[in-house]
Amino acid sequence: MMAVMTDSVFPLVAPKDYDEPSVFQVDGLLREARRQRGLGDRAVPEVCLLDPDGDVVRHLVRAGRATRHEDWACYHSELWVADCGGRDIGVVPCAVGGPYAVLVATELHASGCELVISVTSAGQVLSLGAPPYFVLIDRARRDEGTSAHYLPPSEWATLEPGLATLLIGAFDGLDEPVVSGSSWTTDAPFRETARAIAAAEAAGVHAVEMEAAGLYAYATATGARVVCVAHVTNTMAVNGDDFEKGEDGGTRRILAVVDAIAQRRATAET
Repeated sequence: MMAVMTDSVFPLVAPKDYDEPSVFQVDGLLREARRQRGLGDRAVPEVCLLDPDGDVVRHLVRAGRATRHEDWACYHSELWVADCGGRDIGVVPCAVGGPYAVLVATELHASGCELVISVTSAGQVLSLGAPPYFVLIDRARRDEGTSAHYLPPSEWATLEPGLATLLIGAFDGLDEPVVSGSSWTTDAPFRETARAIAAAEAAGVHAVEMEAAGLYAYATATGARVVCVAHVTNTMAVNGDDFEKGEDGGTRRILAVVDAIAQRRATAET
């Protein structure tokens, strides 16, 4: 495809004022959603999970283990509440991609959530073992657009250092390995070319996914608490037998990871 030369500036990379507040605010959106739908203002659980594939919610609903949060004021998603380790957690299914994940995370935090955990299915780049396994994402390569609206240009968006320290040793003894590593966040999963993959490998990336850079940039800019985990389930479907998460779509193991994070948060706050 031939490049078209113009005098205009690509808006995504145009200079931005990162300290200027947005005119469109999340509280206004939630207020109007509640007004239009006649919803109450009941808070969401303090810990909420973004479930991009929707497997966790589908399994919990089929098993009768989740109830719908009837006062969730998001126009674009459903929030389900389930028990995890003796505490209620909220679960939003199918929050795929940085823009949508950050929108939902922002609404969750504005509605009473104190910690958002994203566990997203991811492709393997540099191997840390045989899939499936989990990667606690300590930094995400910013090959997407959402993070550009929250932080100045840089290669990486990172997990908040205090959370990284808090989670050391949190996953010891779980059935499925959880290792710390880096991810490559892309907006275009079907543009993972050989050259792009080689660049990610050279940067030390372990997994490719679609949400972490945006979520971490949002968290850094606002002080919100977010933890991103990549569930490495595939090798980009080049060899067959990919995207296997195990029994119940990996629900039990995913919730074990969520519970381990929530337990560390609870311990730190007591």
